[in-house]
Amino acid sequence: MLARAETLVPNLRERAEHSERIRQCPAETITDFIESGLLVAGNPPRYGGYETDYDVTHDILMLLGRGDGSQAWCYAVWTVLNWAVGHFPEQAQEEYFDTGPHTLCSSSFDPSKGRATPVPGGYRLTGHWDFSSGCDAATWFMPGAMGPDGPLWLMLPKGDYEVVDTWFVSGLAGSGSKDIDVKDVFVPAHRTLNPGAVGDTDLTGWELHGRLTYRVPMRMLLIWELICPLIGMADAAIEEFVSRWKGTSGRGRSGEAAQMQVRLALAGAEVDAAKALFHTGMEQLLATAGRGEPFTELDKARYGRDKAFVVQLCIQAINRLFEVSGGRALYLNQRMQRLHRDAHALSHRDGMVIDFAGEPWAKELLKA
Repeated sequence: MLARAETLVPNLRERAEHSERIRQCPAETITDFIESGLLVAGNPPRYGGYETDYDVTHDILMLLGRGDGSQAWCYAVWTVLNWAVGHFPEQAQEEYFDTGPHTLCSSSFDPSKGRATPVPGGYRLTGHWDFSSGCDAATWFMPGAMGPDGPLWLMLPKGDYEVVDTWFVSGLAGSGSKDIDVKDVFVPAHRTLNPGAVGDTDLTGWELHGRLTYRVPMRMLLIWELICPLIGMADAAIEEFVSRWKGTSGRGRSGEAAQMQVRLALAGAEVDAAKALFHTGMEQLLATAGRGEPFTELDKARYGRDKAFVVQLCIQAINRLFEVSGGRALYLNQRMQRLHRDAHALSHRDGMVIDFAGEPWAKELLKA
Protein backbone atom coordinates (compact mmCIF):
# COMPACT_ATOMS: atom_id res chain seq x y z
CA MET A 1 0.00 0.00 0.00
CA LEU A 2 2.85 2.38 0.78
CA ALA A 3 4.43 1.64 -2.59
CA ARG A 4 1.12 2.42 -4.29
CA ALA A 5 0.79 5.67 -2.34
CA GLU A 6 4.31 6.64 -3.43
CA THR A 7 3.33 6.30 -7.08
CA LEU A 8 0.38 8.71 -6.56
CA VAL A 9 2.49 11.55 -5.13
CA PRO A 10 3.46 13.02 -8.54
CA ASN A 11 -0.20 12.92 -9.64
CA LEU A 12 -1.34 14.86 -6.56
CA ARG A 13 1.46 17.36 -6.99
CA GLU A 14 0.58 17.90 -10.66
CA ARG A 15 -3.09 18.47 -9.77
CA ALA A 16 -2.49 20.73 -6.74
CA GLU A 17 -3.12 23.98 -8.61
CA HIS A 18 -6.20 22.54 -10.35
CA SER A 19 -7.58 21.24 -7.04
CA GLU A 20 -7.15 24.67 -5.51
CA ARG A 21 -8.86 26.31 -8.48
CA ILE A 22 -11.95 24.04 -8.47
CA ARG A 23 -12.00 24.06 -4.63
CA GLN A 24 -12.45 20.31 -4.23
CA CYS A 25 -10.64 17.03 -4.73
CA PRO A 26 -10.40 16.30 -8.48
CA ALA A 27 -12.34 13.31 -9.80
CA GLU A 28 -9.10 11.94 -11.28
CA THR A 29 -7.58 11.77 -7.81
CA ILE A 30 -10.59 9.92 -6.39
CA THR A 31 -10.23 7.44 -9.26
CA ASP A 32 -6.55 7.04 -8.36
CA PHE A 33 -7.47 6.36 -4.73
CA ILE A 34 -9.98 3.71 -5.81
CA GLU A 35 -7.88 1.99 -8.48
CA SER A 36 -4.81 1.87 -6.22
CA GLY A 37 -6.85 0.10 -3.53
CA LEU A 38 -5.99 2.79 -0.99
CA LEU A 39 -9.49 4.17 -0.47
CA VAL A 40 -10.67 1.08 1.45
CA ALA A 41 -7.72 1.09 3.89
CA GLY A 42 -9.97 2.46 6.66
CA ASN A 43 -12.91 0.12 5.99
CA PRO A 44 -13.63 -2.78 8.33
CA PRO A 45 -12.55 -6.01 6.56
CA ARG A 46 -16.12 -7.24 6.12
CA TYR A 47 -16.79 -4.12 4.03
CA GLY A 48 -13.84 -4.37 1.69
CA GLY A 49 -11.01 -3.34 4.02
CA TYR A 50 -7.75 -5.15 4.61
CA GLU A 51 -6.52 -7.28 7.50
CA THR A 52 -4.11 -4.46 8.41
CA ASP A 53 -5.57 -2.07 10.95
CA TYR A 54 -6.78 1.44 10.18
CA ASP A 55 -3.55 3.05 11.43
CA VAL A 56 -1.77 2.02 8.21
CA THR A 57 -3.50 5.04 6.65
CA HIS A 58 -1.26 7.31 8.72
CA ASP A 59 1.88 6.36 6.80
CA ILE A 60 -0.07 6.50 3.53
CA LEU A 61 -1.16 10.04 4.38
CA MET A 62 2.36 11.20 5.18
CA LEU A 63 3.31 10.16 1.66
CA LEU A 64 0.24 11.71 0.00
CA GLY A 65 0.84 14.97 1.87
CA ARG A 66 4.09 15.35 -0.04
CA GLY A 67 2.01 15.60 -3.21
CA ASP A 68 -0.71 18.00 -2.07
CA GLY A 69 -2.16 18.88 1.32
CA SER A 70 -5.77 19.36 0.17
CA GLN A 71 -6.12 16.07 -1.69
CA ALA A 72 -4.38 14.20 1.13
CA TRP A 73 -6.72 15.88 3.63
CA CYS A 74 -9.75 14.57 1.71
CA TYR A 75 -8.28 11.06 1.75
CA ALA A 76 -7.79 11.41 5.51
CA VAL A 77 -11.42 12.43 6.05
CA TRP A 78 -12.90 9.72 3.85
CA THR A 79 -10.83 6.89 5.31
CA VAL A 80 -11.23 7.88 8.97
CA LEU A 81 -15.00 8.23 8.55
CA ASN A 82 -15.27 4.80 6.91
CA TRP A 83 -13.39 3.50 9.93
CA ALA A 84 -15.71 5.46 12.27
CA VAL A 85 -18.79 3.94 10.63
CA GLY A 86 -17.56 0.64 12.10
CA HIS A 87 -18.51 1.95 15.55
CA PHE A 88 -22.19 2.44 14.66
CA PRO A 89 -24.82 -0.28 15.13
CA GLU A 90 -24.50 -3.05 12.57
CA GLN A 91 -27.70 -2.06 10.75
CA ALA A 92 -26.28 1.41 10.07
CA GLN A 93 -23.05 -0.10 8.74
CA GLU A 94 -24.97 -2.36 6.37
CA GLU A 95 -26.96 0.61 5.06
CA TYR A 96 -23.86 2.73 4.60
CA PHE A 97 -21.80 0.14 2.70
CA ASP A 98 -24.78 -1.09 0.69
CA THR A 99 -23.44 0.91 -2.29
CA GLY A 100 -20.03 -0.77 -2.03
CA PRO A 101 -16.66 -0.36 -0.32
CA HIS A 102 -15.91 2.99 -1.97
CA THR A 103 -18.75 4.85 -0.25
CA LEU A 104 -17.62 8.34 0.82
CA CYS A 105 -18.73 10.41 3.80
CA SER A 106 -18.07 13.95 5.00
CA SER A 107 -18.58 15.26 8.52
CA SER A 108 -18.74 18.21 10.88
CA PHE A 109 -18.79 17.29 14.55
CA ASP A 110 -19.51 20.57 16.36
CA PRO A 111 -22.62 19.63 18.41
CA SER A 112 -23.57 23.27 18.91
CA LYS A 113 -24.48 23.54 15.22
CA GLY A 114 -27.46 21.19 15.33
CA ARG A 115 -30.30 19.95 17.50
CA ALA A 116 -31.53 16.32 17.60
CA THR A 117 -35.05 16.12 19.02
CA PRO A 118 -36.28 12.66 20.16
CA VAL A 119 -39.28 11.25 18.30
CA PRO A 120 -40.60 7.67 18.10
CA GLY A 121 -37.92 5.51 16.46
CA GLY A 122 -35.19 8.14 16.38
CA TYR A 123 -34.65 11.90 16.12
CA ARG A 124 -35.63 14.94 14.09
CA LEU A 125 -32.47 16.78 13.12
CA THR A 126 -32.07 20.44 12.17
CA GLY A 127 -28.84 22.40 11.88
CA HIS A 128 -26.22 24.15 9.80
CA TRP A 129 -22.61 22.94 9.90
CA ASP A 130 -19.41 24.33 8.40
CA PHE A 131 -16.03 22.82 7.39
CA SER A 132 -17.39 19.58 5.89
CA SER A 133 -14.31 18.51 3.92
CA GLY A 134 -14.77 16.29 0.87
CA CYS A 135 -18.54 16.81 0.83
CA ASP A 136 -18.83 17.28 -2.95
CA ALA A 137 -17.95 13.63 -3.63
CA ALA A 138 -19.57 12.21 -0.49
CA THR A 139 -22.91 10.41 -0.45
CA TRP A 140 -23.28 10.50 3.34
CA PHE A 141 -22.91 13.17 6.02
CA MET A 142 -21.96 12.53 9.65
CA PRO A 143 -22.77 15.56 11.84
CA GLY A 144 -22.53 16.14 15.55
CA ALA A 145 -25.58 17.55 17.32
CA MET A 146 -26.96 18.07 20.81
CA GLY A 147 -29.43 15.45 21.94
CA PRO A 148 -31.41 15.39 25.18
CA ASP A 149 -28.57 13.62 27.03
CA GLY A 150 -25.59 15.31 25.39
CA PRO A 151 -23.69 15.19 22.07
CA LEU A 152 -24.67 12.70 19.39
CA TRP A 153 -23.20 11.71 16.04
CA LEU A 154 -25.67 10.86 13.29
CA MET A 155 -25.54 9.46 9.75
CA LEU A 156 -27.53 11.04 6.91
CA PRO A 157 -27.66 9.84 3.28
CA LYS A 158 -27.40 12.30 0.41
CA GLY A 159 -30.83 13.78 -0.20
CA ASP A 160 -31.36 14.49 3.49
CA TYR A 161 -28.98 17.47 3.43
CA GLU A 162 -27.85 20.34 1.21
CA VAL A 163 -24.25 21.38 0.43
CA VAL A 164 -23.85 25.17 0.65
CA ASP A 165 -20.86 26.58 -1.24
CA THR A 166 -19.06 28.87 1.20
CA TRP A 167 -15.50 27.59 0.75
CA PHE A 168 -13.51 30.62 -0.49
CA VAL A 169 -10.31 30.46 1.54
CA SER A 170 -6.57 31.17 1.48
CA GLY A 171 -5.41 27.64 2.27
CA LEU A 172 -6.53 24.02 1.80
CA ALA A 173 -8.94 25.31 -0.84
CA GLY A 174 -8.87 21.93 -2.59
CA SER A 175 -10.38 20.22 0.45
CA GLY A 176 -13.82 21.57 -0.50
CA SER A 177 -14.79 22.09 3.14
CA LYS A 178 -18.20 23.62 2.46
CA ASP A 179 -21.26 24.10 4.68
CA ILE A 180 -24.03 21.55 5.16
CA ASP A 181 -27.64 22.49 5.86
CA VAL A 182 -30.22 20.10 7.34
CA LYS A 183 -33.88 20.98 7.82
CA ASP A 184 -36.05 18.82 10.07
CA VAL A 185 -34.90 15.40 8.84
CA PHE A 186 -35.76 12.11 10.53
CA VAL A 187 -32.74 10.02 11.58
CA PRO A 188 -33.49 6.49 12.84
CA ALA A 189 -32.01 5.57 16.22
CA HIS A 190 -29.67 2.94 14.72
CA ARG A 191 -27.92 5.69 12.77
CA THR A 192 -26.86 7.54 15.93
CA LEU A 193 -23.88 7.21 18.25
CA ASN A 194 -22.73 8.55 21.62
CA PRO A 195 -19.17 9.71 20.75
CA GLY A 196 -18.10 9.87 24.38
CA ALA A 197 -18.75 6.16 24.94
CA VAL A 198 -17.35 4.77 21.70
CA GLY A 199 -14.27 2.60 22.16
CA ASP A 200 -14.65 2.95 25.92
CA THR A 201 -17.91 1.64 27.39
CA ASP A 202 -19.38 1.03 23.92
CA LEU A 203 -17.25 -1.63 22.21
CA THR A 204 -19.55 -2.37 19.25
CA GLY A 205 -16.71 -1.83 16.77
CA TRP A 206 -14.37 -4.18 18.64
CA GLU A 207 -17.01 -6.88 18.99
CA LEU A 208 -17.91 -6.73 15.28
CA HIS A 209 -14.49 -6.24 13.73
CA GLY A 210 -11.81 -7.23 16.25
CA ARG A 211 -9.44 -4.41 15.31
CA LEU A 212 -7.34 -2.87 18.09
CA THR A 213 -8.26 0.64 16.95
CA TYR A 214 -11.85 -0.13 17.99
CA ARG A 215 -10.68 -0.70 21.59
CA VAL A 216 -9.32 2.85 21.92
CA PRO A 217 -11.67 5.69 22.99
CA MET A 218 -12.53 7.19 19.62
CA ARG A 219 -11.71 10.76 20.53
CA MET A 220 -8.14 9.68 21.34
CA LEU A 221 -7.66 8.42 17.77
CA LEU A 222 -9.32 11.28 15.93
CA ILE A 223 -7.23 14.17 14.53
CA TRP A 224 -4.07 12.03 14.27
CA GLU A 225 -5.11 11.31 10.67
CA LEU A 226 -5.47 15.02 9.89
CA ILE A 227 -1.98 15.73 11.18
CA CYS A 228 -0.40 13.22 8.78
CA PRO A 229 -0.80 15.36 5.63
CA LEU A 230 1.00 18.18 7.45
CA ILE A 231 3.96 15.92 8.20
CA GLY A 232 4.06 15.07 4.50
CA MET A 233 3.87 18.77 3.62
CA ALA A 234 6.80 19.50 5.92
CA ASP A 235 8.76 16.76 4.13
CA ALA A 236 7.80 18.39 0.83
CA ALA A 237 9.01 21.80 2.05
CA ILE A 238 12.41 20.29 2.83
CA GLU A 239 12.44 18.60 -0.57
CA GLU A 240 11.53 21.86 -2.31
CA PHE A 241 14.12 23.85 -0.36
CA VAL A 242 16.87 21.39 -1.23
CA SER A 243 15.82 21.36 -4.89
CA ARG A 244 15.92 25.18 -5.01
CA TRP A 245 19.29 25.71 -3.31
CA LYS A 246 21.28 22.53 -3.92
CA GLY A 247 24.53 23.26 -5.73
CA THR A 248 24.06 27.05 -5.68
CA SER A 249 26.94 29.29 -4.65
CA GLY A 250 27.70 32.93 -4.04
CA ARG A 251 27.06 35.57 -1.41
CA GLY A 252 23.78 35.75 0.49
CA ARG A 253 21.21 33.08 -0.17
CA SER A 254 22.88 30.01 -1.64
CA GLY A 255 23.62 26.42 -0.78
CA GLU A 256 27.00 27.53 0.54
CA ALA A 257 25.55 29.96 3.10
CA ALA A 258 25.86 28.71 6.68
CA GLN A 259 22.56 30.40 7.58
CA MET A 260 20.70 28.38 4.93
CA GLN A 261 22.36 25.16 6.04
CA VAL A 262 21.46 25.73 9.69
CA ARG A 263 17.85 26.51 8.75
CA LEU A 264 17.68 23.28 6.79
CA ALA A 265 19.25 21.28 9.64
CA LEU A 266 16.80 22.66 12.20
CA ALA A 267 13.81 22.05 9.93
CA GLY A 268 14.94 18.50 9.27
CA ALA A 269 15.33 17.82 12.99
CA GLU A 270 11.87 19.25 13.72
CA VAL A 271 10.20 17.05 11.12
CA ASP A 272 12.07 13.95 12.31
CA ALA A 273 11.06 14.75 15.90
CA ALA A 274 7.43 15.19 14.81
CA LYS A 275 7.45 11.77 13.12
CA ALA A 276 9.06 10.11 16.14
CA LEU A 277 6.54 11.61 18.57
CA PHE A 278 3.66 10.67 16.26
CA HIS A 279 4.70 7.04 15.83
CA THR A 280 5.61 6.57 19.49
CA GLY A 281 2.19 7.88 20.53
CA MET A 282 0.34 5.61 18.12
CA GLU A 283 2.36 2.54 19.16
CA GLN A 284 1.62 3.24 22.83
CA LEU A 285 -2.09 3.72 22.15
CA LEU A 286 -2.44 0.41 20.37
CA ALA A 287 -0.23 -1.44 22.87
CA THR A 288 -2.42 -0.24 25.74
CA ALA A 289 -5.53 -1.29 23.81
CA GLY A 290 -3.96 -4.68 23.08
CA ARG A 291 -3.41 -5.28 26.79
CA GLY A 292 -7.01 -4.29 27.51
CA GLU A 293 -5.86 -1.60 29.92
CA PRO A 294 -7.87 1.57 30.58
CA PHE A 295 -6.63 5.01 29.58
CA THR A 296 -6.25 7.49 32.44
CA GLU A 297 -7.36 11.10 32.18
CA LEU A 298 -3.68 12.07 32.14
CA ASP A 299 -3.08 9.67 29.23
CA LYS A 300 -5.93 11.22 27.27
CA ALA A 301 -4.67 14.73 27.94
CA ARG A 302 -1.08 13.80 26.99
CA TYR A 303 -2.09 12.43 23.61
CA GLY A 304 -4.05 15.61 22.94
CA ARG A 305 -1.00 17.66 23.87
CA ASP A 306 1.26 15.58 21.65
CA LYS A 307 -0.99 15.94 18.60
CA ALA A 308 -0.78 19.71 18.85
CA PHE A 309 2.97 19.65 19.45
CA VAL A 310 3.54 17.56 16.32
CA VAL A 311 1.65 20.27 14.42
CA GLN A 312 3.75 23.00 16.01
CA LEU A 313 6.99 21.25 15.05
CA CYS A 314 5.90 20.93 11.41
CA ILE A 315 4.71 24.54 11.19
CA GLN A 316 8.01 25.72 12.65
CA ALA A 317 9.92 23.70 10.06
CA ILE A 318 7.90 25.06 7.13
CA ASN A 319 8.09 28.65 8.41
CA ARG A 320 11.82 28.33 8.94
CA LEU A 321 12.39 27.39 5.30
CA PHE A 322 9.80 29.72 3.77
CA GLU A 323 11.30 32.74 5.53
CA VAL A 324 14.62 32.37 3.68
CA SER A 325 13.26 31.16 0.35
CA GLY A 326 13.27 34.62 -1.19
CA GLY A 327 10.74 36.55 -3.21
CA ARG A 328 10.46 33.82 -5.83
CA ALA A 329 8.67 31.63 -3.29
CA LEU A 330 5.73 34.08 -3.29
CA TYR A 331 4.71 33.36 -6.87
CA LEU A 332 1.50 31.38 -7.17
CA ASN A 333 3.14 28.88 -9.51
CA GLN A 334 5.69 28.00 -6.83
CA ARG A 335 5.21 24.94 -4.64
CA MET A 336 6.63 26.55 -1.48
CA GLN A 337 3.92 29.23 -1.18
CA ARG A 338 1.15 26.64 -1.42
CA LEU A 339 2.81 24.44 1.19
CA HIS A 340 3.10 27.46 3.49
CA ARG A 341 -0.54 28.55 3.02
CA ASP A 342 -1.99 25.05 3.25
CA ALA A 343 0.05 24.20 6.35
CA HIS A 344 -1.19 27.25 8.21
CA ALA A 345 -4.78 26.58 7.16
CA LEU A 346 -4.48 23.02 8.46
CA SER A 347 -3.03 24.16 11.77
CA HIS A 348 -6.18 26.20 12.54
CA ARG A 349 -8.18 23.00 13.03
CA ASP A 350 -9.60 22.40 16.52
CA GLY A 351 -7.28 20.29 18.62
CA MET A 352 -4.15 21.36 16.74
CA VAL A 353 -3.30 24.54 18.67
CA ILE A 354 -0.92 23.84 21.53
CA ASP A 355 -2.25 26.76 23.60
CA PHE A 356 -5.58 24.95 23.93
CA ALA A 357 -4.65 21.30 23.49
CA GLY A 358 -1.78 21.48 25.98
CA GLU A 359 -3.72 23.08 28.83
CA PRO A 360 -5.73 19.96 29.88
CA TRP A 361 -2.53 17.96 30.35
CA ALA A 362 -0.93 20.61 32.54
CA LYS A 363 -4.15 21.07 34.52
CA GLU A 364 -4.40 17.31 35.13
CA LEU A 365 -0.76 17.13 36.21
CA LEU A 366 -1.14 20.06 38.61
CA LYS A 367 -4.27 18.76 40.35
CA ALA A 368 -4.00 18.69 44.13
